[in-house]
Amino acid sequence: MAEGRYLLVDVREPNEVAVEAYPDGVVVPLQSFDPAAIPEPQGKQVVFACRSGKRSVTASLAAQAAGLPYDKHLAGGIIGWKAAGLPTKTGG
Repeated sequence: MAEGRYLLVDVREPNEVAVEAYPDGVVVPLQSFDPAAIPEPQGKQVVFACRSGKRSVTASLAAQAAGLPYDKHLAGGIIGWKAAGLPTKTGG
């Protein structure tokens, strides 16, 4: 992400994101998921993310069903992100 190669799409709900968020992630909640709400990646690879990795798979499949080529998700979600020592931010 630091190199600008990925667009991280956080599919957690706003209340979860308000507590702890991925730096530079865009929020498209799964509960009201609309693949059209995903920003244009501008050459970046779209990667879905959530808390543990389950909802991100669901979002990826929904995007693919809508005809988008987004088949990547962050295994382990924000739990794995933090376990790897990567930073988070508070306040969404």
